Amino acid sequence: MDLFQLETFLAVAEERSFSRAAVRLHRTQSAVSQTIAKLEGELGETLLERSSRDGSLTAAGKVLREYALKLLNLRNDAATALTELRELHRGRLNLAANEYTCLYLLPLLDVFRRQNPHIKVAVQRALASRISDEILLHAVEIGVLSFKPDDPQIQSIVVYRDQLSLVVNPKHPLARAGEISIRQLGEQSFVAHNIPSPQRQKVIQTFRRHRTPLTMNVELPSLEAIKRFVEMGNGVALVPGLTVKNELAAGSLVRIPVPELGFERKLRLVYRRQASLSHAAVAFLQVVEAYATAQGDPYTYRPA
Repeated sequence: MDLFQLETFLAVAEERSFSRAAVRLHRTQSAVSQTIAKLEGELGETLLERSSRDGSLTAAGKVLREYALKLLNLRNDAATALTELRELHRGRLNLAANEYTCLYLLPLLDVFRRQNPHIKVAVQRALASRISDEILLHAVEIGVLSFKPDDPQIQSIVVYRDQLSLVVNPKHPLARAGEISIRQLGEQSFVAHNIPSPQRQKVIQTFRRHRTPLTMNVELPSLEAIKRFVEMGNGVALVPGLTVKNELAAGSLVRIPVPELGFERKLRLVYRRQASLSHAAVAFLQVVEAYATAQGDPYTYRPA
């Protein structure tokens, strides 16, 4: 039993005539009759009263008619749903980011939602070290990383250029110092993030290379907490520039250039290399590219 047979059966039942059903389906009456006969043979039931002039349904025919209508309506619903997905009238965009990289997403998601208000957006918070695995497991379609993934199955696009920033409270003795050397930080108390990362290791190694002590007296679980604590006048912190844009503009934190610590961080959108991305994901990448073109540096769109 297939949908074509059910469609033919419903045409006969609704038209109450093999000949009128044939005209409706643009087929010959013989072809319609053969289809109905084959369907009855497969089901082992007579569906139409052959002796009746008005093509009445048998008890089995009445039961089948109910289910045939449901199945054909489901087929139409499926076709409509796929069209709506293609035209972005429905769908879901699943992303993965951590506390830092999520800040990059916000202006992009603002534009995307304005253009595609019917698409549901879900950003899953994940450790950067786990995002590639989440993508390969199909848990999310696109992730945001601040490093290039090693897995050859992952495609990446550089979308933002950021820089590590040393920040202090405006009343801190270094706030008016201008550019300083890493050696001047040897006596400072750092407020650090307590999650291990490649960037943290790079900073530690740089201090060692310059034979300068790195004192991390306070470690906190989030960048937001680190910023607030330094704003209160507690030590200094090294944070991604993207995370302190608002504080620097408001004057609640001061950035001090340190040439030895001017590490560039490239944010990347990553996804499965062989993936057939959803219509929503493709539309999001188009928004990212257009936004980078319009805004310019530090936004960019450069496939790796």
